[in-house]
Amino acid sequence: MDHRPLLPRREFIQQSGGVLAVLAGMGAPGAQSVSAFETANSERKKPSFRLALASYTLRKFPLPQALEMTKRVGLKHICLKSFHLPLDASPEQINEAKKQVAGAGIDLYAGGVITMANEQEVVQAFDYAKQAGMRMIVASPRPDVLPLVEKKVRETSIAVAIHNHGPGDKFFPTPESVYEQVKGLDARIGLCMDVGHTARIGADPVADARRFADRLLDVHIKDINVAAPSGKCVECGRGVLDLPGFLRMLIDIGYGGMVSFEYEKDENDPLPGLAESVGYVRGVLDTILGIQDRSIQLG
Repeated sequence: MDHRPLLPRREFIQQSGGVLAVLAGMGAPGAQSVSAFETANSERKKPSFRLALASYTLRKFPLPQALEMTKRVGLKHICLKSFHLPLDASPEQINEAKKQVAGAGIDLYAGGVITMANEQEVVQAFDYAKQAGMRMIVASPRPDVLPLVEKKVRETSIAVAIHNHGPGDKFFPTPESVYEQVKGLDARIGLCMDVGHTARIGADPVADARRFADRLLDVHIKDINVAAPSGKCVECGRGVLDLPGFLRMLIDIGYGGMVSFEYEKDENDPLPGLAESVGYVRGVLDTILGIQDRSIQLG
């Protein structure tokens, strides 16, 4: 499969989503061409994944405001960072946060990234996740605690997705480094692939999604300005990552987890860039799937 970028961002939007959206208008000239496009795409695989938010994106905002911003960009699933639900929160505080998330119509699917450096932190993380009703912990563990992590996964049925942090992470810099440590463990222990950090260390997110598909449990999606250790987050579609190719690969491998936006730029005013990123990814998916599939619930 050719994993080269499809088109520069502007041309991609102009030649696909934008044009198709205009042609889709009722009675618009070219409607017959759109129908043909739909027919050609009707046999394509449909995604099993959902779009979500890693709440680190909104780390400067309190939980109620973060939830409102999540709703404004049309996302319905969230992974809470400790900024919004502290790891040492009391059961009462956890229940209150859980109530707020549910009241906003958002699914609290996970917490993280959570450090697990010792037994105490492992136990705390699982107690926290269980109390909050989370189905997954996105984690940054030390390799020597993995036997205990596996034990807790089997006791609680809470999955653990280990986040690769790229350059500077001495334990799990790449998706491959995660895979090598977890491939013999319970299948509910796997990888949270951060596409930005993956590219920053010189690996290929598209190829690695296929290589490690059997342990791909979660995704952090973003774009970066350069595929090097110095790479910084930018709005999706403005950087160097082949996000269309990556999304096509997730569909091809039947990935069924969350694709969570982690927009690290503009921490004091992230909503415009986050909205642009969500819009770009939705536009790419609309084009990949064809107009008739826009009713698919990805958020």
